[in-house]
Amino acid sequence: MKPMSRTFFGTDGIRGKVGQAPITPEFFMKLAQAVGVQLLGQSSQATVVIGKDTRNSGYMLESALEAGFNSVGVDVVLLGPIPTPAVAHLTRAIRADLGVVISASHNAYEDNGIKFFSSKGHKLDDAWELQIEALLQQAIPGVSTQRIGKTRRLNDAAGRYIEFCKSTFPSGLDLKGLHVVVDAAHGAAYQVAPTLMHELGAKVTVLGHQPDGLNINANCGATHPETMALEVVRVGANLGLALDGDADRLIMCDRAGQIRNGDALLYAIAKHLKLAQRDATPGVVGTLMSNYGLELALSRLGYGLERAKVGDRYVLERLNELGWTLGGESSGHILCLNQHTTGDGLISALQVLAALADQGVGLNDWLSDLALLPQTLVNVRLSNGIDWPNHAGFQRVQAQVNERLSGQGRMLIRPSGTEPLLRIMVEHADEALARESAQALADALSP
Repeated sequence: MKPMSRTFFGTDGIRGKVGQAPITPEFFMKLAQAVGVQLLGQSSQATVVIGKDTRNSGYMLESALEAGFNSVGVDVVLLGPIPTPAVAHLTRAIRADLGVVISASHNAYEDNGIKFFSSKGHKLDDAWELQIEALLQQAIPGVSTQRIGKTRRLNDAAGRYIEFCKSTFPSGLDLKGLHVVVDAAHGAAYQVAPTLMHELGAKVTVLGHQPDGLNINANCGATHPETMALEVVRVGANLGLALDGDADRLIMCDRAGQIRNGDALLYAIAKHLKLAQRDATPGVVGTLMSNYGLELALSRLGYGLERAKVGDRYVLERLNELGWTLGGESSGHILCLNQHTTGDGLISALQVLAALADQGVGLNDWLSDLALLPQTLVNVRLSNGIDWPNHAGFQRVQAQVNERLSGQGRMLIRPSGTEPLLRIMVEHADEALARESAQALADALSP
């Protein structure tokens, strides 16, 4: 019987502390067997590709997956350390049945995880995950010796992915004369990111390119973009780009070291699409946390902004529902579905760089018409089962805050999905007004 809810899968695969269930070699082997049985139920033979980031635990978990898949008759192609979106691309390119990524993305090295891509390079849906969870409850026998799967390594995986990324950059443009700082977070893009920028003509200063299995995301990359920004100013570069550990997230900075988050980069890409008339998409998909300043700026371009739940998975779902191609999160997950099936930090960077090269401007100039509003976030612990939606005092303050914002700001109130917390966020050009309004809302719920 299928479980009614997912036990192991979260919003983006399975993730946790290495050595603690479910991030153990025993579980990963059983998981591979369950996934393999599912694949072979649809075809007489199956091939999966496996990529990973640079965590030292990746070797152990990769071996467990390989053994599990082979034991039920599934062939394996090993890609080695490579960005998550590269796995999505190569799964399609070599006509594999499934792509597997061993990574905990932006988390520290103590964590690891796994995520899957379909044969078409898309993340798999809830229904598929429920089927796998059901199979995990069953005993799965291995196949006979002559049917055991085989494993091989794809030695040119990085080169194939680099060529794919370059194909998304206009053939008539290059990056000659541009000095770029690339921070690869000691992660999966530590080789491909600087190589890609070099091959397009840029002068490259590289950070976060010496992984030791334990330093992934440590004070570097997209979760610590200040490291990149300081280096851009120090070496006098034109701009910087910072990736996270599996390179599906991007943060950039301009030549002055001003950090530009996913909202700003989403606007940079949308603005160029509109100017170059390369995309008839009527709007962009963000999330509940996308800055109100982004919404105002997109509106001036003639774009609508649809808001999905927080998480690139939900952004992708909404894009597919609407038939649109561009979306993303403030954290730097950007989806350019006219270029790739999934979020890709390097391809997102190339779309921004293409805009700058095409227009002959710097990042600061290109974003001069975007003013992101200050955001104040307050977490309120809900005690004694307080009924906040129907709390009279809270409703009264909400009305007062709405009046103060008067169409020039935004209020967002949402409960945490994991803790008894209410998250209150207020945005306004006047930072003091935003801060005071958020605090007034929080105080209204105080005992």
